[in-house]
Amino acid sequence: MAKILIVEDESKIARFVELELKYEGYEVDIAADGRTGLEKALQKDVDLVLLDIMLPGISGIEVCRRIRTESSVPIIMLTAKDDVTDKVAGLDTGADDYMTKPFAIEELLARIRVALNRHSKLVQPKADMLQIGELKLNLTSHSAYYGEDELTLTKKEYELLEYLIRNKNIAITREQLLNNVWDYEYLGDTNVVDVYVRYLRQKIDDKYGIHLINTVRGVGYIIKDEI
Repeated sequence: MAKILIVEDESKIARFVELELKYEGYEVDIAADGRTGLEKALQKDVDLVLLDIMLPGISGIEVCRRIRTESSVPIIMLTAKDDVTDKVAGLDTGADDYMTKPFAIEELLARIRVALNRHSKLVQPKADMLQIGELKLNLTSHSAYYGEDELTLTKKEYELLEYLIRNKNIAITREQLLNNVWDYEYLGDTNVVDVYVRYLRQKIDDKYGIHLINTVRGVGYIIKDEI
């Protein structure tokens, strides 16, 4: 069974989650501060990290950023803040998901399963390239290009763009995007999808004078064959 690292300075929360994870059969390790959490997260035997944002020593956001420079291990952020900007900040530094405290342990367990399954799929071989017009995605290197220019995309921006291109000519709802890009049934509003679509439009549409991602009123978004 997978080994999960809990990086959490609130001992009661860490202990509660540890017991639940062990009951489910996971191996568990705990770090109570950012520096120790970073060191343990970079060990090869860690399969997933539950990472609190507010940590002594080094913040969870900084820990996440540093992990991502060396490892693709799945990261689920734990935060007491329920604000879109905080969630976006965590995702932009490379987190795969987030949970807002207090949370239901059943939902956390479900998200852990999804993150582990998704990571196992990502390490499997894929088709090499997706292309639409001058826009190309290299699925092996997880990089994107417009013509000869490499695009600077965050992890979630790339995954959102990949999903839309894979489903070109199909109107995709915001709920579908949340379920398939963020990998879980999102129970709040869908504003985070609009935020990331805006980011992609700024980096691609506005920069190259094209109209890549189209809004379908009352539905969601679509990418068409012809840009």
